[in-house]
Amino acid sequence: MFLYNRLGKEQLIARLNAENFPRKTLSFYRYVTIEDPQSFRDDLYFALDNINCLGRIYIANEGINAQMNVPQHRIDELLSVLESIPELRNMPLKWALEEHQVSFLKLKIKVRPKIVADGLDEKVFDTSDVGHHLSPLEFHELSAREDVIVVDMRNNYESEVGRFTNAICPDADTFREEVSMVVEQLAHAKDQKILLYCTGGVRCEKASAWMRHHGFTDVNQLHGGIIAYVAEIKKMGLPSRFIGKNFVFDERLGERVTEDIIAQCHTCGASCDNHYNCNWNPCHKLFIQCDKCRDKFHGCCCEHCSENLIRHASVSHLTHLAVHA
Repeated sequence: MFLYNRLGKEQLIARLNAENFPRKTLSFYRYVTIEDPQSFRDDLYFALDNINCLGRIYIANEGINAQMNVPQHRIDELLSVLESIPELRNMPLKWALEEHQVSFLKLKIKVRPKIVADGLDEKVFDTSDVGHHLSPLEFHELSAREDVIVVDMRNNYESEVGRFTNAICPDADTFREEVSMVVEQLAHAKDQKILLYCTGGVRCEKASAWMRHHGFTDVNQLHGGIIAYVAEIKKMGLPSRFIGKNFVFDERLGERVTEDIIAQCHTCGASCDNHYNCNWNPCHKLFIQCDKCRDKFHGCCCEHCSENLIRHASVSHLTHLAVHA
């Protein structure tokens, strides 16, 4: 058995289209010592592939970070797999907000130096000295107070489409940039109550420990992240303080939380919060675009990329005709 995907994108899409069962999307992470990440990775790939799971999972000496989906009728098998692995027993799982969506095309498990690229040197601070974990309800109530500082620990393209109403959203392209940026921007507020949040909670683990290392005395974090918050708040029938979309790192690129649209089309400025990757593959830029501009520019981020796409398509068509003449 090959422990990696060998199919092309068209084959993967055809395989998914042929399925007659729904899939459930979930995510989980855990900071735990994994002595041999490569062997751990291979064993996990074999087990998950056997039950037809798809997703993107990162393994490192420091733990695991997973976003994936599983056929709904094989959820119990997935749970058994996780329970059979000592490092993953009693794993808290966060299930997607929207049901029956195709979130991944293939199973990809990679060994990395870290499960989140943060650029931090673990030798200079205690990574276990994290902030106080808040339940969704605790975070909901505390985030409404005027004497707290709420900080979005996600990238700018994530907070652009959805965020907590009174959150500080640093203009950072990467988590690596943002960790240092937040410490610098909030240097004046080291004794204030600070509430951190991110998608599923994994980024806040490192960010809160880094902030405590730099002298912040009252650091708190949303346990389970936005995913857990929205699920719990809906269950309790409370109005969500998170508005817009929750950006997710899979084929969907977002889950609708509230009907608020807080972003604009990057091409024309119209109200819109749909993310796409530019159809011109050499660019592949992530951007927001309305339906009208998407049609006009053939799914590309700008006129230049649109022209390149059309020109390339024309050349490919002529080459195809010449080969088969």
